[in-house]
Amino acid sequence: MPSAEVASDLKDVAAGLLTPFDDADTDEILLAELSATTDWLYDEGIRLFLAGANVSEYHSLSRQERIDVVRVPCETLPADATVLAGVGGSTKTAVDLARTHEEHGADAIMVMPPHHTFKHERGVADYYGRIADAVDVGVVPYLRNFEVTVGLVEAIADHDNVVGIKWAISDIELFAECVATVDSDVVWVCGMAEPPAPAYYLEGAEGFTAGATNVEPRLGLAIFEALEAGDVERARDLRDLAQPFMNLRSEPGTDNVYPGANSVPVLKTGLECAGQYGGPVREPLVELDDEDRERAERAYDHIQDGLREQSPVSPERR
Repeated sequence: MPSAEVASDLKDVAAGLLTPFDDADTDEILLAELSATTDWLYDEGIRLFLAGANVSEYHSLSRQERIDVVRVPCETLPADATVLAGVGGSTKTAVDLARTHEEHGADAIMVMPPHHTFKHERGVADYYGRIADAVDVGVVPYLRNFEVTVGLVEAIADHDNVVGIKWAISDIELFAECVATVDSDVVWVCGMAEPPAPAYYLEGAEGFTAGATNVEPRLGLAIFEALEAGDVERARDLRDLAQPFMNLRSEPGTDNVYPGANSVPVLKTGLECAGQYGGPVREPLVELDDEDRERAERAYDHIQDGLREQSPVSPERR
């Protein structure tokens, strides 16, 4: 897919594809279930997909599994869908995986943050740049969990093959400064799901990634439509429906100090509430306890109750 077309497609709601593991001791990926959930999201109106992303439990997957969770949506989705394939790890690992994803039909590559204790700004820019050099499809660097400066973002965005920036750093003032300063045609994507999406949209984000929308696609699509129509009040009202669900995702869970450990198991519970396959998580994640599972189910019901009072998504999106 041409880079200009990918850039246009980034101006949307991006759903993340969760990885369905078998309940049995085999711990295998159920590729048929992955395909079924992907089809369901498409039928509900989603056109932009993140495959092999953080919510896909990327760091718990083998190389072949990382290939498979991208290959399946690339093979099964219609031509009007756009697949961003996640890569990460060492530069050689990421380049090898990016080229493989490109061969399997990925429309663009999303590059995970470089998790290295001793990073240098120039080295971070070089990391994203070498991966962008290695493929012909567009590249979307994912900025999260490390400090960035305007200069670093300028250096990253300067590459001709970088078509978008997925911003997941909780600093809206820095984001606004980058949007105003960076002289590039990149598409800015809010990578922190529904809660901050309206605020970041007003500061220059043209799309956002899904949170609760992964389990109720109508929600994110309605928020995006409201933002595009300039109806910020409606967008905020819809965003508020996601808040209990997203608050639970950000919690550490039982007997744990690490924030956000609930994130993926809450999403998998939400998929099950939606009638899709969720399944277990892999270590270092753990399952929800009974109380948090019940809270996730109530938060899902809260979204459903709220949507029943709202206008539906435009028919052309479904």
